[in-house]
Amino acid sequence: MIFIYFIIGILASVIGALPLGASNIAVINTTIKQNAKQAFKIAIAAGIAEVILSYYALHCNMVVRDFFDQNMWIQIVIVVILMAVGSFLIFKKNKEKASKKKRLTSSKYATGFLLGILNPPVLIYWIVAFGIINNNDLMLSLGSPLFVLFLFFAGVYLGKLLTLYLYSKFSIAIKNKVQNITLVINKVTGILLIVIGIAQAIKLSL
Repeated sequence: MIFIYFIIGILASVIGALPLGASNIAVINTTIKQNAKQAFKIAIAAGIAEVILSYYALHCNMVVRDFFDQNMWIQIVIVVILMAVGSFLIFKKNKEKASKKKRLTSSKYATGFLLGILNPPVLIYWIVAFGIINNNDLMLSLGSPLFVLFLFFAGVYLGKLLTLYLYSKFSIAIKNKVQNITLVINKVTGILLIVIGIAQAIKLSL
């Protein structure tokens, strides 16, 4: 029965990771432009970041929720960044220097971790997720037995890793069928980021 926390961790993580976000887009982009091995480095680091965010959300559930509610400017900044990066990718020309590629390749772990950790919507998701979990007679807190916490966060990591891996496999299927893929993926990624930014802006205006 105790292993139910491992399963819950996986399910909660997969549900949170399925919507297209920064880590997902980075994995898709890297798989198509470089290879699945480099994309998997992003996934490994993003999984660690997911565990840290979920742990932090469990540590200060209500405090974090109140902080974002009272500091709307943080959410506005996120929207502006999404729109700006999306616009840049749409109008970016297909030029990349070899030295720049090398630097990007060597920093995939850092990229995955930063994209995963600097993600307030994911933090909010985990706050909500813990509320749902605890409302269903599956009490989880930092005071829970250590083995229970280990199983849950192991599930969180595995769920994030599995979801990003599936995104990478999906990207390979696309890569084998689409010509001039780098230019196409830049424009698609840019459009997706702008859509996400617009969705966030609409949520803020409601």
